[in-house]
Amino acid sequence: MSTILLIEDDAALVDVLSLAFEDAGYGVASARDGVDGLARATRDRPALVVSDVNMPRLDGFSLCKRLRAAGNAVPLILLTSRDSEIDQALGLELGADDYVSKPFSTRVLLARVHALLRRQELRAAAAAARPGIVAGRLELDVDRLEARYLGALLEVTLTEFRLLEALAGRAGAVLSRDRLLGLARGEDSVVDVRLVDTYVRRLRRKLEAVEPGFDRIETVIGAGYRWRDRGP
Repeated sequence: MSTILLIEDDAALVDVLSLAFEDAGYGVASARDGVDGLARATRDRPALVVSDVNMPRLDGFSLCKRLRAAGNAVPLILLTSRDSEIDQALGLELGADDYVSKPFSTRVLLARVHALLRRQELRAAAAAARPGIVAGRLELDVDRLEARYLGALLEVTLTEFRLLEALAGRAGAVLSRDRLLGLARGEDSVVDVRLVDTYVRRLRRKLEAVEPGFDRIETVIGAGYRWRDRGP
């Protein structure tokens, strides 16, 4: 049975969601503030985390950032009443897997949870079959979520790593923004596809810091992006 960690300080909402998750066949653990939630996510290693953004002691964005910085790739859904593109972009850039605005339907949240867990299973199977990717000077360790270029470790978010994995793992192929978003975040992602451009710009800057003049990620006007396959 997969266990979901619910980090929420609204006791009534915890009761409602716990019942819904349990009825759907999931185990449920809960924490009432971000610090306790971070400790439980690290210690208990749940299958998935659902966290409110506005949490006492440690907010949801900071929780997400600390988990990813520690190499913890547990699927994470943020709940928030801040229905704005800025907050959505911030949450996803920090490594959140999905973002649900309040008020929401428990049925919709359950569908997102199921989709994320299914995606995690598929990624685990793919990682077992292909534990590492080498594309010229880029090396990706799928198990550790580590990216190295010219031997230098890159500080990338989970989404940035998934984009590198999608591009480098299909070197030479042109991938549309929709396709890249689907490979990085799942086909059911509700994120604006234009955020892909932001992620690509960030990746280019990080790679250019290692190799000035870096040009392996090519923009194909009107089509998308590709990893240039031109040998070492």
